Amino acid sequence: MDFPKLPPHDGPCLSVVDMHTGGEPLRIIVNGYPTVTGDTVLAKRRYVREHLDHLRKLLMFEPRGHYDMYGALLVESELAEADLGVLFMHNEGYSTMCGHAVIALGRFAVDYGLVKTPTSPETRINIHCPCGLVKAFVEYSNGKTGAVRFHSVPAFAFATDVEVTVPGYGEITVDISYGGALYAFVNAEIFGLDVNKSRTRDLVDAATAVTNAVKSQVKLHHPVSEDLAFLYGTILTDGKDDFSDQPTSNVCVFADAQVDRSPTGSGVTARIALQYHKGLIQLNETRSFKSGTTGTIFTGKAVEETTCGEFRAVVVEVAGHAYYSGVSSFTLENEDSLKNGFLLR
Repeated sequence: MDFPKLPPHDGPCLSVVDMHTGGEPLRIIVNGYPTVTGDTVLAKRRYVREHLDHLRKLLMFEPRGHYDMYGALLVESELAEADLGVLFMHNEGYSTMCGHAVIALGRFAVDYGLVKTPTSPETRINIHCPCGLVKAFVEYSNGKTGAVRFHSVPAFAFATDVEVTVPGYGEITVDISYGGALYAFVNAEIFGLDVNKSRTRDLVDAATAVTNAVKSQVKLHHPVSEDLAFLYGTILTDGKDDFSDQPTSNVCVFADAQVDRSPTGSGVTARIALQYHKGLIQLNETRSFKSGTTGTIFTGKAVEETTCGEFRAVVVEVAGHAYYSGVSSFTLENEDSLKNGFLLR
């Protein structure tokens, strides 16, 4: 049966390609967005936050999305070496880095012709994220894409053994590390929780309490831009930070209590930087990181020492797989009382 096109409607029509990386969704917006102005990717991030946020809500929130939906909007980059620029969006606003999205966008860029001449066995894609230029390497053979690895911006331990007062839990010691975004890290056992077995709601409550405590009690900064100087979320770990051939598990709770289904690419980057800072991992030692929610795996390793302002930093390589889940078009009708979407907590 041939279904007709959408009947006449008075709202925008937005086309997307849906993917997932390790179970974490990515909605790539390919058509229908107004022109995003700004001289830099960071300026474009500010513009969409101030002028186009209703479209983020339309695509991320119910009934078209859900509380934990994640999105990517392709934009022009001011960097000559960039193949594409991207803005990341979620239930609260706009991130500065997203590793699971970079893995998906690597495949997408090759498959959808954003790179004119793919090369085997890998095709390099330069993706300009709000945090800076990220280099992705996409497996490519006989016209088919596969696994993706990426080198992110310099990652560093911001502060270790920071004492914060967490309501309901008392004094908690956390580490704070940057992997394109700033995260607080804490062993879930402190809360009597297991990242692989405990209820997701209990993990979310503990992580959110830590995030709120750090935001209110710790002054954050970033040597490149104050746009990057915010705590994105808290990552609860299994405490297995010493180098091992066995996977170490974590659960990332970011934005407005949003749960990452993947091991979290920017989180793995930040966690590797933290482990390197503590002398628990050496250059080119590969670790496996498992999502406590889905059991999916990313690998990560520090590949190069560098600096970021006053911080001793490393370039981290993260690798994983992304898969296509669908292609959709979304619209709204102005008479719809829920036209801007809603979040069911």
